[in-house]
Amino acid sequence: MRVIIVDDEPLARDRLRSLLSKESDVQIVAECGDGREAVGAVQREKPDVLFLDIQMPELDGFGVLAELKAGPMPLVVFVTAFDEYAVKAFEFHAFDYLLKPFDKERLKVAVARIRESLQPKATGSTDLTERLSALLESIQSGPDRIAVKLDGRVIFLRPVDIDWIEAQDNYVKLHVGREAHLVRDTISNFETRLDVKRFIRIARSTIVNIDRVREMQPMFHGEYVVILQDGTKLTMSRGYRDTLQQYLGAK
Repeated sequence: MRVIIVDDEPLARDRLRSLLSKESDVQIVAECGDGREAVGAVQREKPDVLFLDIQMPELDGFGVLAELKAGPMPLVVFVTAFDEYAVKAFEFHAFDYLLKPFDKERLKVAVARIRESLQPKATGSTDLTERLSALLESIQSGPDRIAVKLDGRVIFLRPVDIDWIEAQDNYVKLHVGREAHLVRDTISNFETRLDVKRFIRIARSTIVNIDRVREMQPMFHGEYVVILQDGTKLTMSRGYRDTLQQYLGAK
């Protein structure tokens, strides 16, 4: 496979070149330090694959693809340190997405996918939905981000930024600071995506980030009011009291 590497950081190009050189069927035909140079190199070399940095001065990775869209397009693997670009990358039909700093095993997975796609029996471009699913699987794993589909978009939330969650019929509402995101999911299913050491159910329809809890005030019949740091007041059902007290060290 004929490959072009595009990144404005020399060290990043060096590392990617070093890792790709270990793949016997990879031929690096050009390296570019900026977007303008990349456009010319792609038009001249007609590579199979373009490893493309997103954030570059003057002409960024998306600008490169915008200028190339009139001609044959290589498979594009975006390489960047900023994962908020993930969905926009797929608007440009990126084949894959490497989040810096990636390791050699993650690169091997990307190369294997490319290799399979370039086989003569391959059917051509993968369906965009399947690509998005693969992307989410590769960068969503771990407790540091949650991918949430909203109105045809996908946004990435850090669980630590979620203040509390409430169930609304077949949806859950995620309260993140002054924003609220309505997601089609059950609260029980969404709860499985959260860190049990940080998030706790205080009622059948309510989950809170325990780091946001400021105080608890007793009510009638064994219920409590849970007051968050921003002043939000939530009702804690009697059956969930002991669990929250255990987490907060309350007596």
